[in-house]
Amino acid sequence: MSTRDTAAKTTTGLSEKGLKAGSVGLIGAVVIGISCIAPAYTLTAALGPTVSEVGVHLPAIFLVGFIPMLLVALGYRELNNAMPDAGTSFTWASRAFGPWLGWMGGWGLIAATIIVLSNLAAVAVDFFYLMLAQIFSNPSLADLTTVLPLNIATTLVFIAGACWISYRGMETTKTFQYVLVAFQLLVLGWFAISAFAHVANGTAFDATAIQADWFNPFAVESFSQFAAGVSLSIFIFWGWDVTLTMNEETKNPEKTPGRAATVTVIAIMVIYMTVSLATLAFAGIGTTGLGAGNPENQGSIFAVLAGPVMGPFAILMSLAILSSSAASLQSTFVSPARTLLSMGHYQALPKSFSKISPTYKSPSYATIAAAIAAAVFYVVTRTLSENALWDTITALGMMICFYYGITALACVWYFRAEVFRSIRNFFFKFLAPLVGGVILLVMFFKTAYDSMDPAYGSGSNIAGLGLVFILGAGVLLLGVILMLIMNWRHPEFFKGQVLSRASQVYNP
Repeated sequence: MSTRDTAAKTTTGLSEKGLKAGSVGLIGAVVIGISCIAPAYTLTAALGPTVSEVGVHLPAIFLVGFIPMLLVALGYRELNNAMPDAGTSFTWASRAFGPWLGWMGGWGLIAATIIVLSNLAAVAVDFFYLMLAQIFSNPSLADLTTVLPLNIATTLVFIAGACWISYRGMETTKTFQYVLVAFQLLVLGWFAISAFAHVANGTAFDATAIQADWFNPFAVESFSQFAAGVSLSIFIFWGWDVTLTMNEETKNPEKTPGRAATVTVIAIMVIYMTVSLATLAFAGIGTTGLGAGNPENQGSIFAVLAGPVMGPFAILMSLAILSSSAASLQSTFVSPARTLLSMGHYQALPKSFSKISPTYKSPSYATIAAAIAAAVFYVVTRTLSENALWDTITALGMMICFYYGITALACVWYFRAEVFRSIRNFFFKFLAPLVGGVILLVMFFKTAYDSMDPAYGSGSNIAGLGLVFILGAGVLLLGVILMLIMNWRHPEFFKGQVLSRASQVYNP
C-alpha cells in the first residue's frame, strides 16, 4: 500500500510523504530561516515605508512586531512537537478546526509566499542591473530595469533559476544558502559600523542621537499609523516558519524545527535593531536628501545610503541585496512547495501535487507549480501597476497576519485539554499563542479596513478601492473559490475522511 493510500485510510491523519529525512540539522535550518527572511532585502524594501508611518519610533515598531512573532513561534514549536508534518499551517489548522479552516490556513501561507516570491525576483532584478551599472561605471545600465519587457524577462529567469535549485532538494539548497547568507550578514554589519563611525566623526548626513523614546510604541501618534507600521514590521520578520515546513527533512524532527524557528526570530531581531538604529542615526527621518523619510528613498533605502556610508565599497551592498533576494527567492520556495505537497498528499488538492522527485526526494510538481504561480502573479501586477512592489508588500502583511493568526489559535484549541496540567503548558500551549494570534488577527482586520482607503499604500486604486485591499481580499476570495471547487471534485478531504479533526490531544 502506498503512503498516499495509507494517508487516505488513516483517520488519525498524519503520514510521511517521501521527502529526504535527516538532511538538515539545527544550523542548516537556522541559515535557511534567515535566508528566507532575507534581512538585506527586507530592510531595503520596508525600512523606508515604515519610517514614513512612524518616524523615529521605528525601533519601537520592530519590537512590537517581534513580540507576536516570538509568541506565535512558541506555539508553532508546540504543534511541531506534537505533529511534525510538512503541511504546518494547513495540517495543524485542519487537525484543530477541521478541513475548511485548515484549507484556508494553507492557502494563506501559499498566497503569501507566492506574493513575496514575485517581489524577491523583482528586487533581485533591480539590483542586478544596478550592480552592472556600478561594475561598468555606466549609470544608464541601472535604468534597464525600467524597460518592462526586459524587466519581466529577467525576472522570469531569476524565478526559473531559484526553482531549479529548490527542485534539487535540501542538500543543494543548504549549500547555496551558507555562502549567500554569510555574505549579506557581513555587509550589513559593515554598513552599520560605517554608519555609526560617520556619526561619531561628524560626517553623517543628519546625525541623530539615539533616544529612549524611540523604543516607546505608545509615542506613535495614532493607532492607524501604529497598525500600518506593525503590518510592515511583521512583513520583515516573516519567513521563520520555513524551518517548520522542513520538519520531515530535519534531524530530530520533533525538536530541531521549533528550536530553529526561535533562534531565527531572535537573531533577526538583533540584526534589524542594529541596522535600523545605524540608519536613523546617520540619515535621520528628514524628507529631503538622504533622509529616511524622503519618499524618493523609500523604494530601496540602501541603494541611496550605501554610497555615502560605505564609500567605494558601496557595490558590496548592491551585491548583498542581490544575493539576499536571490537566496530568499530560492529558500522561499521551500514553504509553498511543501504545503502544496501536503495538500495534494491529503487530497485537499489534485493528486499530482503529491509527486516527489525520485532523484532528489523533493516536491517536484509542487515546486514547479509555485514557480509558475509566482511568475504569473509578477507579470500581472507589474503590468497593471508601477507601484506593485509597495502595495504587494503591504498586502503581504495582511496574508501573514491571517495564516499566522489561524495557526496560533489552532495551537490553543488543539491543546485545550492540557492547558492546566503544568505552568509550561499554560504559557507555551495557551497564553503565548493566544496573545500572539489575537494580536495578528487584530492587525489583519485593522489593515484590511484601512487599506480600503485609496490613499493607503502607494495610493493606487481600482473603482475607488485601494489596491492594497483589492490584492489582499482578492487573494483570499480566490482561495475560497478554489476551496469550493476542490470540495466539489475531491469531497473526501472536506468530509474529514483523510485528515480528521483530532479526537485526542497529544500527550507527551
